[in-house]
Amino acid sequence: MTADDKKTPRNTEFLSPEVFDGKIKIGKPASSAGGIAAVTSSLKISVKQMGLGRAVSSLLEVNQKNGFDCPGCAWPDPDDRRSMVEFCENGAKAVAEEATLKRITKEFFAEHSVVDLSRQSDFWLSQQGRLTQPMFLPDGASHYQPVSWEKAFAIVGGALKALTSPNEAAFYTSGRTSNEAAFLFQLFVRRFGTNNLPDCSNMCHESSGYALTQTIGSGKGTVSLKDFEFADCIIVIGQNPGTNHPRMLTTLQQAARRGCRIISINPLEEAGLKRFRHPQEISGILGRGTRLASHHVPVKINGDVALLKGIQKAILEAFVPAIDLEFIGQYTEGFESYRENMAQESWGKIVEGSGIPEQDIREISEIISRSKAMICCWAMGLTQHENAVANIQEIVNLLLLGGHFGRPGAGACPVRGHSNVQGDRTMGICERPTSRFLENLAREFEFTPPQEHGLDTVETIEALNRGAVKVFFALGGNFLSATPDTAYTAQGLIGSELTVQVSTKLNRSHLVTGARALILPCLGRTELDLQAGGLQFVSVENSMGVVHSSEGRLSPASADLLSEPAIVAGIAKATLGLDWDGYVADYDRIRDRIAKVIPGFEDFNARIRIPGGFILPHAVRDQREFLTPSGRALFTVHEIPRLNLSPGQFLLATIRSHDQYNTTIYGMEDRYRGIHQGRRVILMNADDIFAQRLTDGEIVDVVSHHRDVQRRAKNFRIVTYEIPRGCVAAYFPETNVLVPIDKIAEGSKTPAFKSVVVSFERVALEV
Repeated sequence: MTADDKKTPRNTEFLSPEVFDGKIKIGKPASSAGGIAAVTSSLKISVKQMGLGRAVSSLLEVNQKNGFDCPGCAWPDPDDRRSMVEFCENGAKAVAEEATLKRITKEFFAEHSVVDLSRQSDFWLSQQGRLTQPMFLPDGASHYQPVSWEKAFAIVGGALKALTSPNEAAFYTSGRTSNEAAFLFQLFVRRFGTNNLPDCSNMCHESSGYALTQTIGSGKGTVSLKDFEFADCIIVIGQNPGTNHPRMLTTLQQAARRGCRIISINPLEEAGLKRFRHPQEISGILGRGTRLASHHVPVKINGDVALLKGIQKAILEAFVPAIDLEFIGQYTEGFESYRENMAQESWGKIVEGSGIPEQDIREISEIISRSKAMICCWAMGLTQHENAVANIQEIVNLLLLGGHFGRPGAGACPVRGHSNVQGDRTMGICERPTSRFLENLAREFEFTPPQEHGLDTVETIEALNRGAVKVFFALGGNFLSATPDTAYTAQGLIGSELTVQVSTKLNRSHLVTGARALILPCLGRTELDLQAGGLQFVSVENSMGVVHSSEGRLSPASADLLSEPAIVAGIAKATLGLDWDGYVADYDRIRDRIAKVIPGFEDFNARIRIPGGFILPHAVRDQREFLTPSGRALFTVHEIPRLNLSPGQFLLATIRSHDQYNTTIYGMEDRYRGIHQGRRVILMNADDIFAQRLTDGEIVDVVSHHRDVQRRAKNFRIVTYEIPRGCVAAYFPETNVLVPIDKIAEGSKTPAFKSVVVSFERVALEV
């Protein structure tokens, strides 16, 4: 440890660099997605990271029935007609990140102190390569040191056994974890004695699950990929499929070509919903591509309740034949209160709240009223607001109004993010487990699971800051960069006794740590998993409830890597003396236990070997059965949110660039929005720039305002962009520092990443 390191407490000097990069170039936003540029980008990064031969062999295995599931998004694979190239541009980038030939060894950590690494950008960290061996950061040390797996497990087990209560530990899970690892992980945590199982769902689609469970009795979407072949109207709201779920564009293209009307509702008009140039078609390479959205509705940030209520009000007023009264009478409750509220709702409030003229709302309503089979798709643009649950329940209201549940081509479609985030929840990764799940677990494993609810993600951060959580264990993910209120989250992590990260790549969560820290490197989705019982495969569940196998083909990045089930089993043995070696030797044994605990997984080992997998049962989709207390779907009533911004204040939504997936930064380009060679930008309406006496290209600090507390993100460039007045957008994780820890969705407790009140302060900086 150097003298300087002794003077400055480790991990507190730098959370992430906030230096403006003067290389940023601004171009014209793209008018289409895909095309030759997508092919070129995919090949360039794949060959750079993996080499030509490895790139070709890896990409031909992605999303194939006998291959591995893409480490990226959870969009489902076609049941049949899979092409040889069943991946998108960002899927290729995800594979390249994991299958890179670059390696991080003990020599790397000996050369770079934690403070030195903290000074590097998130992009730089991700580009250093795969982690290859367990590393330990002792109390007071400045550098990570190599450690054996046996010693690493002993450190974790010793720390957990020393706690006064099991509730003094929290066990986080990311969406990349397999079903087998997730099930084993939650079993260990509950055998240890706590339900502290926060996960990435808490920060993304928790609002969807909460809202849907209340109204239709199931927290999952109600459509299959096949339904998109029968829909005559698809609403894509609060979602950017061109960047976040690019393979969805193929599905939308097929729908558009047969005459389905696609309505895009989003503050930004994203390239992926303008036109799609399919990279596997001649017309996609040489032509203009296919027009997707017939209408784009530029709703204000968090204007969705107002807009959706306006659409429904117009239908109730002018398009009565579109209302499925037979369905409503047989399957729903609360309709009269709902209809009365809609009749009393003011068009003035609707227009003011949404930013959309009444005539435009009525035009959209007419299209929707003619639909006989409508699907509504959404993502984090709806789920990350204080009134997120209301946003989704207004979608449910709209679908119920037309009877769009339990019939082909119709239903609710929350488009989940990471490739197994839905499967993790199905496997029991949840801080609020159902009594039925706990009863099944108790019967199968002959122990009494803890009954009290555990901590979600926000509650875990608060508990860390109170000193109530002393050990933090993350099975995947980049917790610090993914969570809100970055400085506050970091403060909590730094105050803990031990932080443990199971990872494939270096990230910022390895650098802002507890008094002691461990990095436990694991196998990736692309790699061979050879155990004592032979080669193993795992399973995942996609956004539409299809469970299928995933088997890597590449040699592991290091002989010292362990699989996630093996790491969980090692911790379980060191902590509780459990002998789970049999589960590690043969994952069929894990699946046998899953089949006895979780409904829908009966005969799991036989069904998972069916090419393409199997689909889980869904009462709403399969037989129009609503598993609510009354047995009926519920119409709900919500007030239009009122946002009182002071002069000079705006509503900020955090967004991804096209060159990232979640917190992983693939590069410094956002080709679709015309942002090149940098990320510290604020997208802002030209009239707002003028009114604030700012100029395009000016550098500002962004300051958020919540309950008399201000948070600051430094050195952002103002960029003129087509976005509703009063609204701005910027990339995360750079702006997560602005998101208040206590600004969360009512009911679901999801952080309000998409509605942060901000203002701007000029910076004396020459570009």
